[in-house]
Amino acid sequence: MQDKFSKIGFVLAMAGSAVGLGNAWKFPTMVGNNGGSAFIVLYLVLTFGIAFVAFLAELSIGKLGETDPVHSFEKLAPKYKKQWSMAGFFMIGGVLIASFYLLVIGWILKYIFLSFSSLPSTTDEAGAAFGNLITNDFVSSAMCFSIVFFIVFYVVSKGIKSGIEKLNVWMMPSLFILLLIMLAYSLTMGDGFFKAAEFLFVPDFSKITPDIVLQALGLAFFSLSMGVCTVPTYAASLPDGANLVKSTLSIIFINILVGIMMGLIVFTFVFAYSGDTTQGGPGLIFVSLATLFAKLGVVGNVLAVAFFTSLLFAGITSAVSMIEPFTFYLINKLKISRKRALVYIAIFVYSLGIICILSFYEPTSFKLLGKPFFDILDYLTSNLIMPVGAITFSIFVGFVLKKEGIYILFSGFMNKTMFEIWYFLLRFVIPVAVLAIMIYQILK
Repeated sequence: MQDKFSKIGFVLAMAGSAVGLGNAWKFPTMVGNNGGSAFIVLYLVLTFGIAFVAFLAELSIGKLGETDPVHSFEKLAPKYKKQWSMAGFFMIGGVLIASFYLLVIGWILKYIFLSFSSLPSTTDEAGAAFGNLITNDFVSSAMCFSIVFFIVFYVVSKGIKSGIEKLNVWMMPSLFILLLIMLAYSLTMGDGFFKAAEFLFVPDFSKITPDIVLQALGLAFFSLSMGVCTVPTYAASLPDGANLVKSTLSIIFINILVGIMMGLIVFTFVFAYSGDTTQGGPGLIFVSLATLFAKLGVVGNVLAVAFFTSLLFAGITSAVSMIEPFTFYLINKLKISRKRALVYIAIFVYSLGIICILSFYEPTSFKLLGKPFFDILDYLTSNLIMPVGAITFSIFVGFVLKKEGIYILFSGFMNKTMFEIWYFLLRFVIPVAVLAIMIYQILK
């Protein structure tokens, strides 16, 4: 009998997949630098008007197929079954993402350890320390990567109910508690908090340009883990009677809420200590914030542990969701145990992860086409695999599956008019929107 999520387990697991490291640096930075609440309004419109539509389409593939992505496409396609089954192999994108994503989570684990002792007290020291970690300290990078690697694969080895659901039922509430504690402390920082709130919530519509619209659309799409078969795989283990629309809205709400909470926390510290609000990515977390925490002494150490632990939780729940689709496929295709399937995937992921470490490590500097292997994988998955996967899934549901069957699936959750609007957007808006994102990301 197939392992199934509980209703709340599915929402938390899917939210755990959506809530990743991007919530800590990409969402807050994009909001702050692109119009504050004007960007948030734009992001919400695009999330509910477009990403929501595509997310439901991917859900329908998993729920109707009720097996791994490859076999779901093969089962559901009325003709050209073998050709359509190839669409399920976009799940390889998730495995590729996991190989470099686990390395970043490993850096976070290293900073949790550092937070128990002493963090760098100046931005120059912090920049040098982070640079040294990724370019010279192979042992620390490899050890932290290995610890995170084993945690993630152990969770997936336990299955849907005992592994993935249990992890998210524990980690997602813990993540919220940690964020609430840090948000409560942020409120005590006076002007820092109010400036952060103004930075994030005071609208500046003059900053909204076509370029910003495409950035927001890309963030709305890919922050929900679409295009790499995570959504169909989790949906295949949905319990009967689950409200697909309500579950999707809950997942989106949790994702947005965590992004806003992260933004308030991060920028409260940045403004309180005159940090750089334009800095994004790892530099914001491992350089600017690490320095700001150090200025608070023992309290800063406590807050740093809480903050980096919350990032660790967010990262692990996302990484687990990237491994499960291919695991599910190998179990069904090869008729092997979950643990044996994971051994095959683990060898591949660990090998790529070590190559990613070596691509930064200065004595080796393993590069491909002049770029670190880490950057190659990031570019390949973000700019090609995910958008092409999202377009393929939307076309499959919108043009290949029978409309009547999809309506039966959703009829209990939306009326006929809402369904027709959703179906129109899926067929004629989603492919164009995702194609625009892909072209923008390639050309920028």
